[in-house]
Amino acid sequence: MKRSAVRMVDVAALAGVSAGTASKALNNTGQLSQDTRDRVLRAAAHLGFTPDARGRALSSGRTYTVALLTSDSTGRFSIPIMRGVEDVLSAGELATVLCDTRDDPLRERTYLRSLVARGVDGIVVTGRRTDLRPPINVPLPVVYALAASTDPADASVIIDDAGGATAAIKHLLALGRTRIAHITGPADHRSAAERAQAAVTTAGDALCGEPLFGEWSERWGRQATDLVLRQRPDAISCGSDQIARGVCDRLRELGHPVPEDIAVTGFDNWPVMALASRPPLTTVDLGLEDLGRRAATLLLEAIAGKPHHGVLELPIHLITRESTLGP
Repeated sequence: MKRSAVRMVDVAALAGVSAGTASKALNNTGQLSQDTRDRVLRAAAHLGFTPDARGRALSSGRTYTVALLTSDSTGRFSIPIMRGVEDVLSAGELATVLCDTRDDPLRERTYLRSLVARGVDGIVVTGRRTDLRPPINVPLPVVYALAASTDPADASVIIDDAGGATAAIKHLLALGRTRIAHITGPADHRSAAERAQAAVTTAGDALCGEPLFGEWSERWGRQATDLVLRQRPDAISCGSDQIARGVCDRLRELGHPVPEDIAVTGFDNWPVMALASRPPLTTVDLGLEDLGRRAATLLLEAIAGKPHHGVLELPIHLITRESTLGP
């Protein structure tokens, strides 16, 4: 015989309260004593009660859905951030919807109209770059992750690019390296510029030539290696793991063992690059999942009527491996 579904009135009866009180306890609303809430929760757990999501939404005026709006089509940054977001939101039984704008302003506007019409509870905005971005204009709680909003009144969570680059250079200096070159991505990318400036400042007299700006690619890493070798460096700091892997490949081709002749550091701690590199890369971990968790926490607070204003900058950390320490 099929077992009938447990109803709210069943939970209320076991807990010795009204159905309305049971509903408030399970939805964490109303002015109830902690003893009453605990009694209702124990009754629900004992009976195996599963709330009706549709009824919950109707009674609260919420959809219990949050959107992650991203321009990162490959998922390189947005997927780890989304994992962090879901770590926080799933505990509150909120669903997360991923919307990829593909860097298309029209597509972004279309998504925003749809999300507002569907009544999502809030939006986390992210992408693949750290450059400041214009705010989105929607009547919903919004938190910006990785790339801050240009409006200082908005809630933004970013990473400390300069701190990460500083940690990499200090590590090389501590190993006794005295001629450090820096190879990074496009000069008009905020992350490349901030990492390069921190490398220059921290290396001081140990800096070997000017930073080289180019692409976020292994190809650029190989090309730039030929240029910096004219300066006879004993270490090369790179603005990304892709560049660093190209550097390591070219150094190996030219007979310069890493790290015995030249130590190499990356940036991102992207496993597909950092761990596949020969040797595995010492690199800066961006902490993207933690970034997602912090963004989701701020979004929940905003949904609850306690919005955060301003930029929250999270520290990032150096992960040491064989490209600087050897086998």
